[in-house]
This record gives sequence, structure tokens and C-alpha cells, in this order.
Amino acid sequence: AYYLYQYAQREIRATKESARLAMIAKDAELDNLAAQLNPHFFFNSLNNIKALVLEDPQAARRAIDLLSDLLRMSLYRRDTALITVNDEMELIRDYLELEKMRFEQRLQTTIDVDVQLLTQPILPLSIQTLVENAIKHGIAQRKDGGLISIKVQQENGYMQTRVLNPGKIKTGAMQGLGLKNLSERLRLQFNGKASFELTEQSDHHVAATIKTPMS
Repeated sequence: AYYLYQYAQREIRATKESARLAMIAKDAELDNLAAQLNPHFFFNSLNNIKALVLEDPQAARRAIDLLSDLLRMSLYRRDTALITVNDEMELIRDYLELEKMRFEQRLQTTIDVDVQLLTQPILPLSIQTLVENAIKHGIAQRKDGGLISIKVQQENGYMQTRVLNPGKIKTGAMQGLGLKNLSERLRLQFNGKASFELTEQSDHHVAATIKTPMS
């Protein structure tokens, strides 16, 4: 009985150690993914500002202020696995103001967020990634631009975030750094309970949808 007890204790300790190591590995992978995402976001923003410098110096100065705010928010939340929807939407509004300086009337937006979800947790830069993708593959590809619609709502115990833009899904769209990164971060952070998909709508629009469990 004594040896059986000792064996059981060793198994319990081994199981706990394996779980702890798995958690450490998961956290390390999430940190690595987050580190990949931030440079991707800011280098794209710097390219936008570069285009403004000669065309509109005043707008370029405002763009630099916006980018500084975005960088400050990013650094402040570097060690935060999740932020609130409200915080993410503040970042989105700054990002869209930055992009509207570049696209002007070609970029139109609507934002509809259920106020009850403003305190819900969300991955940092997750909605921003969808919006950036919608601009790059939707608005930027069309001479007349178009409308990007952002909607956050409750649905069957999940928070659903959907970004809609004109266009079609290109081959290999999910293999781009931003979306591939986002999909993996969702899987790790929510233990497989979150989902992300790109779907082509019948009205020549693309919908990017994230579903995360309500807390």
C-alpha cells in the first residue's frame, strides 16, 4: 500500500508539472505571436504616413500624433493578454482616422457595438487586424473605395465581432501574417473555444467574423 501511495503521488506531481510546462509553453507562444503582430501593424502605419508627408504636411503631423498614441497604448498593454472591447474600439477609431487621411472619401465606416459588451475581454489588436485586412484587400483595391462595417453583438452565449468590406476572398487569404497570427492567438488564448472565419457574401462583400465565449 505504501509503494502504491508513493507511485500515485509521483504520478500526481508529474501530471502537475506537465500541466505547468504546457502553460509556460502556451504563454511563450502567445508572447511570440504578439511580438510578431505589433511590428506588422506599425510598419504599415508608417508607410501610410510616408505617403502623406509631401501631400499634406499638416495631416502628416496629425498622423504622427495618432501613431504615437497607438504605440503608447500598445506598449502599455504589452503584458496584457486581454483588453476590453472599449479599449480596442478606442484604438480602432484612432487607426481609422489615420487611414482616412490616406483614403479620404474612398473610405467610409460604420461602427455598431452593443454597449453591454464594452467591458468584455478581447485579444489586443484583434478587431484592428480585421479592419486592416478589410482596407488592404477591399478598399485599397477599388477605385471608388467603399464602406467598412464593424459590428459587435451577443449571439448564443458568444460575443460575435464582424467586419464587412466590399470585395472577394483571395486565394491564400488566411495564410497572411495578420490573419494567421490572429487565428492562432484565438486558439491558444481561449483553448479552442473561439472561432475565426472569412466568408464571401452573395452581395460581393467579405465578412470576417470572430466568436469568443462570453465571460
